[in-house]
Amino acid sequence: MTGPEEQSSPSNPGDGIRAGDADREATAEQLRRAVSEGRIDLAELDERIEQVYQARTYGELRAVTGDLPAALERLPPRDAVQGPETLVLKTTAPNLKQAGRWTVPRTIIAETRTGIITIDFTQASCAHDRVVVEAVTWTGWIRLILPEGWAARSAGPARTPRGSATRPRPRRTPARRP
Repeated sequence: MTGPEEQSSPSNPGDGIRAGDADREATAEQLRRAVSEGRIDLAELDERIEQVYQARTYGELRAVTGDLPAALERLPPRDAVQGPETLVLKTTAPNLKQAGRWTVPRTIIAETRTGIITIDFTQASCAHDRVVVEAVTWTGWIRLILPEGWAARSAGPARTPRGSATRPRPRRTPARRP
């Protein structure tokens, strides 16, 4: 089997090392920033995102962003561990649900082509005032279920919307129960 990483010797010794999901997500985020900065358009974003999710090594990821400023600095080091600040929900299956008791990270990336992703915050524990939800769907649905007092705001291009969910700030004095 011949892949792009085998066709030429890597210029950086770490380029031949296998990339993980966190590395691909960080590179995809860099491409989304490039769109918001006007460096690439949405059509090019689609092409590059496809390359990112097919990439197997750091070298292949670097090749996708090599013409963007600070591409090498933004890619996490190979020994970096992605913390609980990002939850990636990606499916090609009919349904995916994040519900029950869970800890809400600062960022949620939800991506589906034809399925339905449901993110239920009603029993979740959230320490953040703002949670960014990056939703990418073609013909599917991404549904947010918010507890009372939370609000959702949508922003960004229709094809790759970016929104956020907010919750009220905790009061300094304990709330009275009726």
